[in-house]
Amino acid sequence: MEKKINNIIISDSLKNLSIYLNNNKFSNLIILLDINIENKCLDLLYKDVPILKLKKTIIIKILSGERYKSLKTCIKIWKIFIKKNIDKKSLLINFGGGVVTDLGGFIASLFKRGINFINVPTTLLGMVDASIGGKNGINFYKYKNEIGVINNPIYTIINYRFLDSLPKKEIYSAFGEILKYGLIYNKKYFNYIKKIKIYGIVNWVKIIYIAVKIKNKIVDKDPKEILGIRKILNFGHTIGHAIESLFLLKKKIITHGEAISLGMICESWISKKVNNLSNKDYKTICKVILSFFKIRKIKKKYFKYILKIIKNDKKNYNNKIYLVLLKNIGSASYNHEVHEKLIIKSIKKMNDLYKKK
Repeated sequence: MEKKINNIIISDSLKNLSIYLNNNKFSNLIILLDINIENKCLDLLYKDVPILKLKKTIIIKILSGERYKSLKTCIKIWKIFIKKNIDKKSLLINFGGGVVTDLGGFIASLFKRGINFINVPTTLLGMVDASIGGKNGINFYKYKNEIGVINNPIYTIINYRFLDSLPKKEIYSAFGEILKYGLIYNKKYFNYIKKIKIYGIVNWVKIIYIAVKIKNKIVDKDPKEILGIRKILNFGHTIGHAIESLFLLKKKIITHGEAISLGMICESWISKKVNNLSNKDYKTICKVILSFFKIRKIKKKYFKYILKIIKNDKKNYNNKIYLVLLKNIGSASYNHEVHEKLIIKSIKKMNDLYKKK
């Protein structure tokens, strides 16, 4: 089965990548991947796209993890590009999860003022979110995605067979973003996703296709995030990114989807206070999120750090905090000014859910 949305292809193989490479000539082919993907997925890539093994493809490996989505990593890779004489007619294939596609898109967009790149996401989170929409970037000075560009790949080619190699925690992580799409845009999709049993038979094509379709619709309306509508994709991310940054600082493990889900619980409570989200919808949201994720309690001593990160969020201006909030399940609005005291209270309310567990 194959589905197409603009330059995004969803199928059970990478034959489209093989066809494209055979029909186009590039001076250099480069694959950027992390060391985990090399062990699990590289053979499948070579099997579907044999030209990558036949040609002198340049393989660049990075260590796995959010901490390596950094300027330091970029500089190392740009130095390799220069040593290998990478020119404007080269093609970079970003083969991996969200860190690889974010980082690779950024590297390709800046090198020689831009070389072509293709995203081949291998994680569910990469398939439904990170590789879609043209946002590329790196973390900087403890802030997530602080430096970046908006630039679309030639193609994003999604082969859902890669999901067979993923640990369950990585599958769960993606459900933070997947639930978000239902919450901000499509209640029917939310109601479908909340019934999914990850350990059972899952229709990945349907899940991925609808998620990508929702994100693509929103991005098409506001590709450069100038009009504002694209901001709704950040629901849960303002507080969620701060939580993720905190765990990164403490060198404790939390997945992106887990952090965003905690952010969605907090921002749903704020939606109830500021944007007339019903208490019934709020309780439903908490119940569904807690069926996928556990509460990670945030200690009081870290509240100031959380606020520091939030105050630096890209959606803010004039030293005021602005959030995306829900009106109801399936509908969101943006540019809601929220006082920091309300944010702290929302984290305390989330902590209360931990006590009830």
